[in-house]
Amino acid sequence: MPELAAFPKAFVQALCKDGTMKISEWIELASKLDIDGLEWYAGFLEMGDEKNWPVFRRMVEDRGLKIPMMCCSPDFTHPDKSIRNKEIAKEKRWIDMTCVLGAGYCRILSGQRRPGLTIEEGLGITIESIQECLSYAQDRGIILILENHYKDDFWEYPEFAQKMNVFCQLVDSIQHPNFGVNFDPSNAYLAGEDPLVLLKRVSDRVVTMHASDRYLLEGTIEDLRRDETGTTGYAKSLKHGEIGRGLNDYDAIFTELVRVHFNGWISIEDGIEGMEQLERSVFFLRNKIQQYWTDYPSFTNQ
Repeated sequence: MPELAAFPKAFVQALCKDGTMKISEWIELASKLDIDGLEWYAGFLEMGDEKNWPVFRRMVEDRGLKIPMMCCSPDFTHPDKSIRNKEIAKEKRWIDMTCVLGAGYCRILSGQRRPGLTIEEGLGITIESIQECLSYAQDRGIILILENHYKDDFWEYPEFAQKMNVFCQLVDSIQHPNFGVNFDPSNAYLAGEDPLVLLKRVSDRVVTMHASDRYLLEGTIEDLRRDETGTTGYAKSLKHGEIGRGLNDYDAIFTELVRVHFNGWISIEDGIEGMEQLERSVFFLRNKIQQYWTDYPSFTNQ
């Protein structure tokens, strides 16, 4: 049966930018939830000191939780190869961080959709960069997970492989035992696409999942797509909301995941309006998992 993790979506600025929240505070808050683990973020300010890595692992494990997956955002689409090499080096350091924390999955991305970058060029340099990281990950027993991503909080441009056709080309081009997909249904809407169509194209490669729900405060998804380019961070009209009350059809999503015997981690991106909202999202997902996986206790990832 899938296990549940939580990601501190509401506290990214406090944990990664202004330092007004400590990791220990997030762990204390999250340990009160009905979850099994905490998805980590490489950008936490306190993770800059490598001596802290085992300290936080013990802190999490002392509360009966695990750290299953690492969220990080390598940017492999820069036209300067020397800068791409620096991004590869950063990803390798994040893989090391993943190992020390006891996690098994480390996110990898394509990079930003920079103006003038063609699909052919972008795929070429992205595949080259990811493949260079894969042997490093394999030697350390880490699986790299490619997310159908929208945009990192601190990026200027959206994800190069945001659109389904590009994402699927990238996934299909990398056949490696230490490579899989982290599926985020909400992000497909931001590409103007149906998350269920995307899921059915890549479901046999999905090893982890982000659970969220999204709302538009104003306008349409088409308006969002027109306005997003060149804006640092998420578009202002975009809102994370309580899971089960937004656009995503979790019954259909979980039906497909059960079909392919998915049994991985599901990490929750929620709680923008407070911990009570996050608690309700945990309750919703826990019940849905129980509903869909109870009859399939022996499922394993394929």
